[in-house]
Amino acid sequence: ICGSDSWYVGEYKRFQRLCSPQTRLINSFGVTEATIDSSYFEGPITNLSDDSLVPIGRPFPNTRLYILDEHMQMLPVGVPGELYIGGPGVAAGYLHRDDLTAERFVPDPFVSQLPDVWQASASSTRLYKTGDRARYLADGNIEFLGRMDFQVKIRGFRIEPGEVEAVLGQHPGLHNAVVVARANDQRPGENVLVAYVVPTEQPAPSVGDLRRFLQDRLPDYMIPSSFVVLESLPLLPNGKINRNALPAPDWTQRDAEHEFIAPRTPTEEVLAGIWGQVLGIERVSVADNFFDLGGHSLLATQVVSRIRTAFQVELPLRNIFESPTIAALADVVDQARLAQRGLQAPPIRPVPRQGDLPLSFSQQRLWFLDQLEPGNPSYNMTDAVRLQGPLDSTALERSLNEIIRRHEILRTTFVSVNGRPTQVIAPELELSLPVSDLANLPGDEQQAEIARLIGAEAQQPFDLARGPLLRARLLRLGKEDHIALLTVHHIIGDDWSSNVLTQEMAILYDAFSHGRPSPLPELPLQYADFAAWQRAWLQGDVLEVQLGYWKERLAGSPPLLELPTD
Repeated sequence: ICGSDSWYVGEYKRFQRLCSPQTRLINSFGVTEATIDSSYFEGPITNLSDDSLVPIGRPFPNTRLYILDEHMQMLPVGVPGELYIGGPGVAAGYLHRDDLTAERFVPDPFVSQLPDVWQASASSTRLYKTGDRARYLADGNIEFLGRMDFQVKIRGFRIEPGEVEAVLGQHPGLHNAVVVARANDQRPGENVLVAYVVPTEQPAPSVGDLRRFLQDRLPDYMIPSSFVVLESLPLLPNGKINRNALPAPDWTQRDAEHEFIAPRTPTEEVLAGIWGQVLGIERVSVADNFFDLGGHSLLATQVVSRIRTAFQVELPLRNIFESPTIAALADVVDQARLAQRGLQAPPIRPVPRQGDLPLSFSQQRLWFLDQLEPGNPSYNMTDAVRLQGPLDSTALERSLNEIIRRHEILRTTFVSVNGRPTQVIAPELELSLPVSDLANLPGDEQQAEIARLIGAEAQQPFDLARGPLLRARLLRLGKEDHIALLTVHHIIGDDWSSNVLTQEMAILYDAFSHGRPSPLPELPLQYADFAAWQRAWLQGDVLEVQLGYWKERLAGSPPLLELPTD
């Protein structure tokens, strides 16, 4: 019998080969809050890959297992959700922890479907909310997918680190591996994946070897940014991995296999400085691979932007992927400077605010989509931030309005003039920060109301012509527990700018809550200046060069895609 931790199908099959035909191999699943064991699995596994977790099977007699969504609705076969346990074995709650009991031990919404003898039992009318992700398999068994609280969001993608661990564990040179999400001290506001590995023998596989192994099997956003080699993984007394004891990686160290080669030309020198700033690394070799150092597509966009400023050349993003070392990229930059000659991008300069202000190309796409389907909330961006500890809501509201004052784009609306969209920047805009007090609601009702309010904020449409195109709300969960909600339309913000807003909010709140003035300098350029620059530059010969590239790349493509319609 195997219990207390998850294991993989490949391990299960290897163990089976060591057993006699008469030996029963059982994978047991349970939690203390439901009196240890709630389900078990035994038998051959034929429909799951070796890097999948062994199913946890079916419930024991007098035990009920539900897989539910966030609205406590049952999910069909194959759809992941949260696992709930019901039955006489469910505990009454946590001793002296009424708040946690209300959060984890919830009323059973399906109690009316139970036999009368069960309805008479208080323990049978409660469900334990495990915090585990699971789904039903076609054969009726349940597949365990990992912890809900281990799920992380990296570069806009929801990732289960256990999936990365499973693939990394297949490397023949590793004895053990664990993957966690950590905040990157060198790039504030960004979470990254860190892999901790224990080699089977020394020397350990190189970082480049491990990264290439994963790149052959996983998408780019699931590749850890840093690898830490350990002699062993720290364990808790019960034998599980102590994730809190895993050491922080040294973000300033280069994850490179090759010896350091210093920049040899002025172009390489400037590129090394750009990479160092974007990646948060002190020394960069001209032979280092951008992606081996923790780079990804969003950071590559920043590199392209800084190259444009430093060299006055416009590089397509694909150049970073095709030439991922400084030595190779320097050749691309030098060739582009020679080839563009009179096509270099001019510097961005402030433009007068009188007259019609054009939209950037990306803004015009979003404006056009809104004209087709006015009020569609699909391009709403809602961020929810948990704030724990004493909160000065006045300082928080003042911080929000100072950010709105600093950034014209947050005061911008979009109107049609003679059939063409134009930006209208309000001279001032002040938002209030309404507070929804949920402190008196019981735990399960509070969670449901939080989900309802966040959903309502995300679905409430914006009027691009009237504005404002952002709104904020504060949810009060307790005296020192709040959730701040901020919703903006994608036409005035994106994931990158959301990080800027969050960083500025933290800086301003710290200043205002301590009675200090804003420490942030005024902005020399605004988004309207960029939009005007983009429109003025991308025309004539420059536009012909860009169009020529895509005509060449798309030559021979079908004139019409045969896509299915509704």
